[in-house]
Amino acid sequence: MALPCFRLSSRHTTRLGLDVRCYATQGKAPRSQERRDSNAANAPVFQYVGENRKPKHKVFVWGFSFTGALGLPSLVQPDCGRKKPRKYQLTPYRLETEDQISSAACGYGFTLLSSSTKDLTKLWGMGLNKDSQLGFQRTQKSKLVSYDYVLEPSPVALPLSHPQGARVLQVACGRAHSLVLTDREGVYSMGNNAYGQCGRSIVEEEDYSGSHIIHKLEGFDSKVIQVACGQDHSLFLTETGKVYACGWGADGQTGLGHQRVSAAPAEVAGELRGVEVKQISTYGDCSLAVSRDGGLYGWGNSEYRQLASVTESSQINSPKHLPLEGCGRVLQAACGGTQVAILNEEGAVFVWGYGILGKGPNLSESPTPEMIPPSLFGRSEFTPSVAVRTIRCGLNHFAAVTDQGELFVWGKNVRGCLGIGKRDDQYFPWRVTVPGHVVDVACGVDHMVALVKSII
Repeated sequence: MALPCFRLSSRHTTRLGLDVRCYATQGKAPRSQERRDSNAANAPVFQYVGENRKPKHKVFVWGFSFTGALGLPSLVQPDCGRKKPRKYQLTPYRLETEDQISSAACGYGFTLLSSSTKDLTKLWGMGLNKDSQLGFQRTQKSKLVSYDYVLEPSPVALPLSHPQGARVLQVACGRAHSLVLTDREGVYSMGNNAYGQCGRSIVEEEDYSGSHIIHKLEGFDSKVIQVACGQDHSLFLTETGKVYACGWGADGQTGLGHQRVSAAPAEVAGELRGVEVKQISTYGDCSLAVSRDGGLYGWGNSEYRQLASVTESSQINSPKHLPLEGCGRVLQAACGGTQVAILNEEGAVFVWGYGILGKGPNLSESPTPEMIPPSLFGRSEFTPSVAVRTIRCGLNHFAAVTDQGELFVWGKNVRGCLGIGKRDDQYFPWRVTVPGHVVDVACGVDHMVALVKSII
């Protein structure tokens, strides 16, 4: 029998200072006062949740498990209760973490999690580690050998000058390198540096497996407030609104006016010169920047018409302002391997590029922004104020979080990365069932991580 749900009158909840919900089972009314005591088990059951109760912060993961990127070793190496390994986790699965996770990033088969705590341990890695993108993960057998695969969240030690005085603000992951942004001690990089993406000198034939190198980046005009990883390049945003880049530049993705490798962060100029930037985005070989006045700038790969509004060429090596007629002021941008999404100040989402864009199977390519109907994100005559507040992009799929804390996904469902309970591609935004209020989400190639806030 379904359990009816009631909310007590505001008169009672105001007096008690509680947000009270009542869950009651239905039964026959007692015939006498004496029978009421004996039938206490059939009486209504109240569950009280205080308004001031601190919410629980949870982490959910899904997608391809065999690299260890989900941090669930029981899926890769089953215990006696399960006979076969599970390659794909098709729905969100809670990852048990003792600390409150405030930032997450998904690379190519690996994941970084961080907490804003000042404790010694504030960064964890899991998944593929053949290039030490999760730092040196010492094996139990030898202090000199590092694990190539890390099956559960394992601490990553940063070479901080004052470990208990610094916090990790953000993490970012590329194909085989990682960036870690701290509040007081700048930016650190680790992993593959074959193209200078870690912002340090390139060493010919360097062996990245089992590397102890965690590099602190220098050379910025002011404090770095955001980092972003492409496949083999890195972007940095400073508090003065300037963008810096390093790494692989063959497609112009560093935006430095050439298509060579850059082993040290350099300021990105072009049409960004004199512009204050508030957000940067990259994941493949195309890069985007959102200015403080709501403009959008792009550079890098345009083979899939990501930058078709300003060029017929397949590449741009210097930032160009992208004219976006009818899109309004841009709040956020998300850039994947072949596709682009922007979010405006009204909470509307626009997409273009190539792939599954979210407007059905008949739209696979667009050189200009196409708005996804707000109704696909839950807006209706009963919920007219629903708006998207965050957009993210993996290599071949999108994610959007609304102001109601609901998560929607669409795109290529590579190895079950969409979390919709099946492996079929998704042509329209689809709501992912996650218990709680989704705060943020990280998209990878074949897996995802959601940060959720819940009061139960």
